[in-house]
Amino acid sequence: MATERTQRINTFIALAVLGLVIATVCVIGSITYGKTNEIMQGQMEVSEYRVSSKIPGRIMEFRVKEGDIVKAGDTLAIIEAPEVKAKKAQAEAVKTAAVALNDKAEAGAREEQIQGAYELWQKAKVNRDIWEKSFKRVSNLFKEGVVSEQKYDETKAQYDAAIATEKAAKSQYDMAMKGAQKEDKAMAAAKVEQAKGVVEEVDSYISETILLAYADGEVTDIFPHIGELVGTGAPIMNIAMMDDMWATFNVREDHLRNMPLGSQFTAEFPALGASVVMEVTYMKDRGDYAAWKATKQTGQYDLKTFEVRAVPTAKVEGLRPGMTVIFRVGEDKK
Repeated sequence: MATERTQRINTFIALAVLGLVIATVCVIGSITYGKTNEIMQGQMEVSEYRVSSKIPGRIMEFRVKEGDIVKAGDTLAIIEAPEVKAKKAQAEAVKTAAVALNDKAEAGAREEQIQGAYELWQKAKVNRDIWEKSFKRVSNLFKEGVVSEQKYDETKAQYDAAIATEKAAKSQYDMAMKGAQKEDKAMAAAKVEQAKGVVEEVDSYISETILLAYADGEVTDIFPHIGELVGTGAPIMNIAMMDDMWATFNVREDHLRNMPLGSQFTAEFPALGASVVMEVTYMKDRGDYAAWKATKQTGQYDLKTFEVRAVPTAKVEGLRPGMTVIFRVGEDKK
């Protein structure tokens, strides 16, 4: 009898302990799962720009290496392009020829040319005077009937030819005195400007053989090696602008109320062991290709995913692209 009573007591104690354990588990579960806190994980991103060349050539020298910090205007690499240098020599030769032609047009005829034209004119004048006198004599004799009509016609033809020759010589002399026509001068000047434009164009290509940093940043990737050929527009290196970093999160739309545009929240950076105040600056849906989630197992409607970006409100030492960012939904926002 005593043994049976002892068994009943032990059974009662065991059931009581089991009930206590179950009650404790239920309380802990209700406390734990009743919380609305949910962890959102994102990562830091950075703005980058790609350095490339306008001209094909061979990588002759790198002035930086991956991990270097550069300033705007720093020399990054030098490309060897002998073809462009040859084009520069051709362009300079064309420019020199155009300038010489323009100088000639502006200066007009040389003194020797002017003097030669004047002498020809004077010679033509003397010849005209002689034939004028001969024509007068023959004309008087023709009137008196001393010379034939043929002789008269021949003399008159010679006289008319002498007049025409004198006029032609005079026009050549006048042309030499006036120099080139204004149209010729304008054309020569235009040739000079055209040649200058070609030289400037080639100079711009030559300047592209020296690759400069567009903005401050850090060299993250260098693609070719020294001695390799690169084509027009081929990427040479990437520069990360470390002053332009942000955190990006994939947020389900039922949590967007916790991260409205312009709001601030405290995020954790495990790599830094620090908490940083962030401000939401960008929000956009990920589109139909992004993850959707049913609100219930029966699926009344689906929740879309949004990309949310946030930036630190103050400079964070040691912050790097790719670092994990933790935001605990439900905690007090700033």
